[in-house]
Amino acid sequence: MHRFILKRLYYGFFVLFGVITLVFLLFNVLPGDPARMMLGQRADMVSVEAINRELGLDRPLAVQYLGFLNDLSPVSFHSVSSRSSVWYPDSARYAPFVTLASVGDARILLKKPWLRRSYQSKRKVSEILAEAFPNTMLLATIAMGFAAIVGIFAGIVSVVRKDTLVDKASLFLSVLGMSLPSFFAAILIAWIFAFVLGGITGLNMSGSLFAVDDFGRGEYLELKNLILPALTLGIRPLAIITGLTRSSMLEVMSQDYIRTARAKGLPFRKVISRHALRNALNPVVTAISGWFASLMAGAVFVEYVFDWKGIGVVIVNGLEKYDFPVVMGAILFIAVLLVIINIFVDIIYGLLDPRVRLA
Repeated sequence: MHRFILKRLYYGFFVLFGVITLVFLLFNVLPGDPARMMLGQRADMVSVEAINRELGLDRPLAVQYLGFLNDLSPVSFHSVSSRSSVWYPDSARYAPFVTLASVGDARILLKKPWLRRSYQSKRKVSEILAEAFPNTMLLATIAMGFAAIVGIFAGIVSVVRKDTLVDKASLFLSVLGMSLPSFFAAILIAWIFAFVLGGITGLNMSGSLFAVDDFGRGEYLELKNLILPALTLGIRPLAIITGLTRSSMLEVMSQDYIRTARAKGLPFRKVISRHALRNALNPVVTAISGWFASLMAGAVFVEYVFDWKGIGVVIVNGLEKYDFPVVMGAILFIAVLLVIINIFVDIIYGLLDPRVRLA
């Protein structure tokens, strides 16, 4: 088992290394001058050169890349010989840190990854992501919970009512949900339930978890703003879970032990709940774990349409303003999250099924 875990960690490390390299190269060939974005188009050349020197953009691309890797690594290498060096351990960036080793001017530090600062707000990217992530996490959790509960229930009903109108309607809606793009579904649902039927539903086309009342209430919780984005985000996993539950249940229902249980006179409800459903949920749980990771990364369009203050809005706003550190930090954060979730799921599979460890 230890070898299996180390192998998954090894693969995860190289996936992250590839993502970091690709993100760095991609955002360093895009047009745009960060110094002029920070100072304005009327900035003089002296100020522009000073900002480029501060950001390290006046150095060769290879040096920038090594510095980028060094900033992201929890264990980093630095030199205290010169404050102007790219390798200098600036306390404004890396604090708090622990010095693991010291040889002459060289230092090996244990620190938090440094994701740079926003070109526009001058805030740390880590602070921006720390504010946005809880909203995305909440949205993805609610959407996945809704999709799992409703999808499993709909799949069971389809099996119980096989070949009836209910079953056919479930299959149709499942295929429709899988083929409906998230950005189109978000616009459609916002228009129908908030614009056309807003007077009946009381829902808004946009809004965050906390609203602000300027007339005495101050900031207050507005849970209804969560309904439409969670519904939109949960449509596709709901459709997949419904179809997967139905097909898995039908396969289990054809097994000998199910026929034996029914031949013994066990009530059909108990056959479904105690025997069929338990054995049919393995692939469904696999789909749920995979989709939850995808929802964390795929909420960009949904959050932007509903103006939900999560990582998706942060990414879109960063792209609009050419705020590359924010976009790069958000992408890397999502990549780390996906890798961690996938490694965790692989370890669970290895514990549940020893055959997986041989893969």
